[in-house]
Amino acid sequence: MSENSAVHAATTAQPSHVQKRTILAWSLWDWGSAAFQAVVTTFVFTVYLTSAPFGDEAEVSTKLGIALLVAGVVVALVAPVLGRLTDAAGRRKTWLGVNTAVVVAATALMVLVAPEEQYLLLGLILLAIGNVAFEFASVSYNAMLSQVSDSRNVGKVSGFGWGMGYLGGIVLLAILLIGFVFPEVGWFGVTSDGGWNIRVAMVVSAAWFGLFAIPVFFAVPEIPADPNAPSTGKGLLTGYRELFRSIATLWRTARHTLHFLIASAVFRDGLAGVFTFAGVIAARSFGFDSTTVILFAIVANVVAGAATIAGGVLEDRIGAKTVMLASIVLMVVCGMLLFLLNPLGSWVFWVFGLTLSVFVGPVQSASRSFLSRLIPPGREGEIFGLYATTGRAVSFLAPAAFTAAVALGGTTIFGIIGVSLVLLLGLLLLLPVKAPA
Repeated sequence: MSENSAVHAATTAQPSHVQKRTILAWSLWDWGSAAFQAVVTTFVFTVYLTSAPFGDEAEVSTKLGIALLVAGVVVALVAPVLGRLTDAAGRRKTWLGVNTAVVVAATALMVLVAPEEQYLLLGLILLAIGNVAFEFASVSYNAMLSQVSDSRNVGKVSGFGWGMGYLGGIVLLAILLIGFVFPEVGWFGVTSDGGWNIRVAMVVSAAWFGLFAIPVFFAVPEIPADPNAPSTGKGLLTGYRELFRSIATLWRTARHTLHFLIASAVFRDGLAGVFTFAGVIAARSFGFDSTTVILFAIVANVVAGAATIAGGVLEDRIGAKTVMLASIVLMVVCGMLLFLLNPLGSWVFWVFGLTLSVFVGPVQSASRSFLSRLIPPGREGEIFGLYATTGRAVSFLAPAAFTAAVALGGTTIFGIIGVSLVLLLGLLLLLPVKAPA
């Protein structure tokens, strides 16, 4: 990193004062993003897309895994360079807006996916496009954390945003449940005939995300461009070389930081797999209907939000690494119990699925705070950028493991084993990382 680039990073990473309304505006994007994370990828649209009208259970689940795998590969190839170039060009907020708009449009277009086999491909394409754009938008959004916080309150601000995401998911899912899923005739006269209750819910979700994403673009200023940044064309050609140069510098000067970036990328992808495939497993392997899936999602979000707050208090006493290790182990144990006890009925998913939800938030929160203690002084912006992008670089692991496990086992329940293996791999990579003093 050049001297001017370092100054550029420092000036964008350490605001002198941020008003509470700016933090609230930033966190509202997280609130709104629950429309895609909770409704589209986890509990509603993916469950709808893998229902009987679209084809055989194992075949449709495999195609879903392949679509998400392709999206993950695209993210892995583009996200690391995109994050560097947009920040260097001073276009962080611009590209957040572009990618958010793509997610909103893809979500709204899901209204066209009727419950027939010929519409499966359209649904998978829209889901893949939405996932790619959402991951790109998340890179820019997470990078904004340095603009709305400083070293004294970064954990509090980050946790507030994360909590807003959980809360937004609960509120939106409750609205969809009451307005469209529960009643035989929902709001605006919508019924389940032709899947219209789910399809209209996608339009509502798109509007929800678009509305709550607006404040961040007015409250958070655009970052200044790096005066030494290359032109766009040159930047595209040299972006990976610069990325590998940064990684090589970490290898020489802060190796444990690099080790943690790799480990966290793997186990965070396992966490993403939990969110992505939980609804599908609940519906296909435990017999949950769409109403029950959404009810479970609401309860799981409440549990995860409360556990994240409590986990932060516990983390200060026993250390972030201990929280991460214990949480991942217990998540895998819950996953194996779900797999082994599956024949006993739906209560198994309620008990052990909710128990698993307890440990998801603390892992996410502890991972971010652990890294903040590892970052060498003066390199906060660079390392947090790598943290955001390395997680996306391996975002194909969980979909690939899920797809392979389902293909080998023949039913969706085997996908739990695939996701658990990704979590275990992340755990093994985390073990040798030294905890900061």
